[in-house]
Amino acid sequence: MQVMLSLLGTEILTALGMLYLMLGMASLGVGLSLRARPQSQLRLQVNAWWWIFPVVTVSLLLHPAGAPLLALIIVALALRELAPFASTGRARRFAWPAAALGAATLALISVKPLAVSLLLALAIFTTLVYFLKSRSRDALLWLLWLILCFSVSFLPRYEALPLASHQRLAWLFYLYVLTSLNDVAQFISGTLFGRHRIAPGISPNKTWQGLLGGVAASVLLSLALGRYLHLADAGQLAAFAVLLSLGGFCGDLMFSAAKRVLGVKDFSQLIPGHGGILDRVDSLVVTAPLLYCLIITYQGKLA
Repeated sequence: MQVMLSLLGTEILTALGMLYLMLGMASLGVGLSLRARPQSQLRLQVNAWWWIFPVVTVSLLLHPAGAPLLALIIVALALRELAPFASTGRARRFAWPAAALGAATLALISVKPLAVSLLLALAIFTTLVYFLKSRSRDALLWLLWLILCFSVSFLPRYEALPLASHQRLAWLFYLYVLTSLNDVAQFISGTLFGRHRIAPGISPNKTWQGLLGGVAASVLLSLALGRYLHLADAGQLAAFAVLLSLGGFCGDLMFSAAKRVLGVKDFSQLIPGHGGILDRVDSLVVTAPLLYCLIITYQGKLA
């Protein structure tokens, strides 16, 4: 406990403990209400967080090396999921260059961050244009891979923010918590109150009620967590929450559209109840670079 306290600090450790307590209460509540359905989707999703939360916790404990390691794990697992979707006989032709690109991105992002991000952004735009013209499955895989590399490369960049070390760690914690719980809030709100679909042709389960519920929960969480960690004032935290909630929703919708083209429900069955790693980080793909840009833009005005 003393080691964790020295690494994370009292505030983050307390907030982390509250999250584990909430998860325990959710697991207990779901277990009591679904005793007759041990393999229900909701039970699987709640129980899967007992695998996800410790990974994030270890990443925070290993700060500042934790964020690059987490990015590396995401990239490795994502490549394992995407490669089988390549055209017949082309899995290796996709996997090896993609692995090289991912490794080069993570290796160079701390050296030439702006150059790497600009090159990836240009590659994403070019690949998107080619995909829209060709509708090629392989082009779609490269588009997803480039987007993923661009997005996760921002995780190591949080350590280069012109802020104190504990503030950089606090912002990473804020990113992980807000992105994850926004997804949960949208899912629960959509399940309980969802009536009007947003994009039935892409993701039939996405509703306006679910989106609004996620935004509302994110604002409340952002205000509570952000003020507790002394990250910014209330107005900025509320604005950040709205933007991150909408961004996470767009990331989810983007990957849902990709799965429609690929003809699959989930990218894999790595995480029971959640699908694959790409199904879990689809929101983070947008929120990680978005929050970084917001912090850079408003760094002089943050609390």
